[in-house]
Amino acid sequence: QEHPVESGGGLVQAGGSLRLSCAASGRTFSLYSMGWFRQAPGKEREIVATINWTGDSRYYADSVRGRFTISRDNAKDTVYLQMNSLKPEDTAVYYCAAGHGPHTVVSNYDHWGQGTQVTVSS
Repeated sequence: QEHPVESGGGLVQAGGSLRLSCAASGRTFSLYSMGWFRQAPGKEREIVATINWTGDSRYYADSVRGRFTISRDNAKDTVYLQMNSLKPEDTAVYYCAAGHGPHTVVSNYDHWGQGTQVTVSS
Protein backbone atom coordinates (compact mmCIF):
# COMPACT_ATOMS: atom_id res chain seq x y z
CA GLN A 1 0.00 0.00 0.00
CA GLU A 2 1.18 3.50 -0.80
CA HIS A 3 1.88 5.84 2.12
CA PRO A 4 2.10 9.38 0.80
CA VAL A 5 4.01 11.95 2.83
CA GLU A 6 3.31 15.63 2.26
CA SER A 7 5.75 18.46 2.80
CA GLY A 8 6.17 22.10 1.90
CA GLY A 9 3.32 23.66 3.80
CA GLY A 10 3.74 26.80 5.80
CA LEU A 11 2.70 30.38 6.28
CA VAL A 12 2.65 32.70 3.29
CA GLN A 13 1.22 36.10 2.52
CA ALA A 14 -1.70 36.55 0.18
CA GLY A 15 -0.46 36.69 -3.38
CA GLY A 16 2.51 34.52 -2.58
CA SER A 17 3.45 31.08 -3.79
CA LEU A 18 4.13 27.74 -2.24
CA ARG A 19 5.04 24.35 -3.60
CA LEU A 20 3.83 21.23 -1.89
CA SER A 21 5.49 17.88 -2.41
CA CYS A 22 4.11 14.43 -1.88
CA ALA A 23 6.40 11.44 -1.77
CA ALA A 24 5.21 7.87 -1.91
CA SER A 25 7.41 4.91 -1.15
CA GLY A 26 5.54 2.30 -3.14
CA ARG A 27 7.41 0.59 -5.92
CA THR A 28 4.42 1.00 -8.22
CA PHE A 29 3.93 4.71 -7.61
CA SER A 30 3.95 5.43 -11.32
CA LEU A 31 0.78 3.38 -11.78
CA TYR A 32 -1.27 5.43 -9.32
CA SER A 33 -3.59 8.28 -9.89
CA MET A 34 -2.62 11.06 -7.51
CA GLY A 35 -4.58 13.89 -6.03
CA TRP A 36 -4.35 16.87 -3.77
CA PHE A 37 -7.24 17.57 -1.44
CA ARG A 38 -7.75 20.14 1.25
CA GLN A 39 -9.87 20.67 4.30
CA ALA A 40 -10.47 24.01 5.93
CA PRO A 41 -11.89 24.41 9.44
CA GLY A 42 -15.61 23.70 9.43
CA LYS A 43 -15.54 22.53 5.82
CA GLU A 44 -15.66 19.18 4.11
CA ARG A 45 -12.58 17.84 2.44
CA GLU A 46 -12.54 18.91 -1.18
CA ILE A 47 -10.65 18.12 -4.33
CA VAL A 48 -7.93 20.56 -5.28
CA ALA A 49 -6.30 18.83 -8.22
CA THR A 50 -5.74 15.35 -9.57
CA ILE A 51 -3.44 13.78 -12.11
CA ASN A 52 -3.47 10.45 -13.88
CA TRP A 53 -0.68 7.91 -13.80
CA THR A 54 1.03 9.14 -16.95
CA GLY A 55 0.72 12.80 -16.01
CA ASP A 56 -1.02 13.77 -19.23
CA SER A 57 -4.48 14.30 -17.76
CA ARG A 58 -5.24 16.75 -14.98
CA TYR A 59 -8.26 18.04 -13.15
CA TYR A 60 -8.55 21.23 -11.14
CA ALA A 61 -11.23 22.55 -8.89
CA ASP A 62 -12.76 25.75 -10.20
CA SER A 63 -11.48 27.62 -7.18
CA VAL A 64 -7.83 26.91 -8.01
CA ARG A 65 -7.80 26.56 -11.78
CA GLY A 66 -5.31 28.96 -13.27
CA ARG A 67 -3.49 29.41 -9.98
CA PHE A 68 -2.44 25.90 -9.00
CA THR A 69 -0.56 23.33 -11.04
CA ILE A 70 -0.31 19.64 -10.27
CA SER A 71 2.57 17.65 -11.68
CA ARG A 72 4.38 14.42 -11.02
CA ASP A 73 7.85 13.00 -11.35
CA ASN A 74 7.46 9.25 -11.43
CA ALA A 75 11.22 8.72 -11.36
CA LYS A 76 11.24 10.38 -7.94
CA ASP A 77 7.93 8.91 -6.78
CA THR A 78 6.77 12.44 -6.13
CA VAL A 79 3.79 14.59 -6.99
CA TYR A 80 3.80 18.36 -6.64
CA LEU A 81 1.29 21.11 -6.20
CA GLN A 82 2.54 24.51 -7.24
CA MET A 83 0.31 27.14 -5.69
CA ASN A 84 0.49 30.68 -6.96
CA SER A 85 -1.52 33.80 -6.20
CA LEU A 86 -2.53 32.35 -2.89
CA LYS A 87 -5.59 33.69 -1.15
CA PRO A 88 -6.61 33.54 2.51
CA GLU A 89 -9.42 31.19 1.52
CA ASP A 90 -6.78 28.70 0.41
CA THR A 91 -5.90 28.19 4.05
CA ALA A 92 -6.41 24.53 4.85
CA VAL A 93 -4.72 21.28 5.60
CA TYR A 94 -3.63 19.86 2.27
CA TYR A 95 -3.65 16.13 1.79
CA CYS A 96 -2.03 14.01 -0.85
CA ALA A 97 -3.76 10.83 -1.88
CA ALA A 98 -3.11 7.93 -4.20
CA GLY A 99 -5.37 5.41 -5.81
CA HIS A 100 -6.06 3.23 -8.78
CA GLY A 101 -8.56 3.88 -11.49
CA PRO A 102 -9.59 7.11 -13.17
CA HIS A 103 -8.05 10.07 -11.38
CA THR A 104 -11.26 12.05 -11.58
CA VAL A 105 -13.20 9.54 -9.48
CA VAL A 106 -12.89 10.57 -5.86
CA SER A 107 -13.72 7.15 -4.46
CA ASN A 108 -10.57 5.76 -6.08
CA TYR A 109 -8.39 7.58 -3.57
CA ASP A 110 -7.80 5.35 -0.59
CA HIS A 111 -4.15 5.94 0.35
CA TRP A 112 -3.86 9.19 2.22
CA GLY A 113 -1.05 11.23 3.64
CA GLN A 114 -1.03 12.94 7.01
CA GLY A 115 -1.58 16.39 5.59
CA THR A 116 0.42 19.59 5.62
CA GLN A 117 -0.87 22.92 6.87
CA VAL A 118 -1.04 25.84 4.48
CA THR A 119 -1.88 29.19 6.01
CA VAL A 120 -2.32 32.28 3.86
CA SER A 121 -2.33 35.56 5.71
CA SER A 122 -4.05 38.69 4.47
